[in-house]
Amino acid sequence: MIKRELYMKRIRPFIGSDLIKVMTGIRRCGKSVMLELIKEELIESGVNPTQFISINLEDLSFSHLQTAQSLHDEITSRAKEIGGKVYLFFDEIQEVKDWEKCINSFRVSLDCDIYITGSNAKLLSGELATYLGGRYVEFVIYPFSFGEFIELYHPINPDVSIQQCFQKYLITGGMPYLANIRYADDPSKQYLHDLFNSVQLKDIVKRNKIRDVNLLERIIAYVIANVG
Repeated sequence: MIKRELYMKRIRPFIGSDLIKVMTGIRRCGKSVMLELIKEELIESGVNPTQFISINLEDLSFSHLQTAQSLHDEITSRAKEIGGKVYLFFDEIQEVKDWEKCINSFRVSLDCDIYITGSNAKLLSGELATYLGGRYVEFVIYPFSFGEFIELYHPINPDVSIQQCFQKYLITGGMPYLANIRYADDPSKQYLHDLFNSVQLKDIVKRNKIRDVNLLERIIAYVIANVG
């Protein structure tokens, strides 16, 4: 797991503060990993892991917590059994209906440190300001930079030059999951194609209620082909 120090440097000053730490970004860019890195940082600073409450709202075992009231009741109950500050980690918080109500309530009623992630297709910055009323700090997480890419790609292909690494990066990009398929050409193309379709159809089309999907596809193809 890459430490992603670029982001940790920005997040570190706010660890332990009463501001809600919000991590947004495109699908599969590594938001969930950032939560794990923050937990590691807290443990290294002396925080006991028993003080953590972590919930991934995409996990079906937490499907009963997808309303503000049910999530509030669950967290409040579990927090009573923890001595000292409670560290709350919510992955894909947008799956909870009226999530902002329970998050704001935790700030008021619990001695807690809150970290949430959400797809920026459903958790736009303008909406955050409305939901959380300025009591938050947002960190936009991106796919791997070239430096981060090299950290994973070079051990897989130790004999390649920096120029070859950069050429590979230009072709495949920095989506973290590609390391799991060892940046193999065909699987990488398939994964990226499916991810693109997921973002285009589920996020853009669904959110904006676009009817003419074919026109959208042609516009996107034109924009990508004419970046300059």
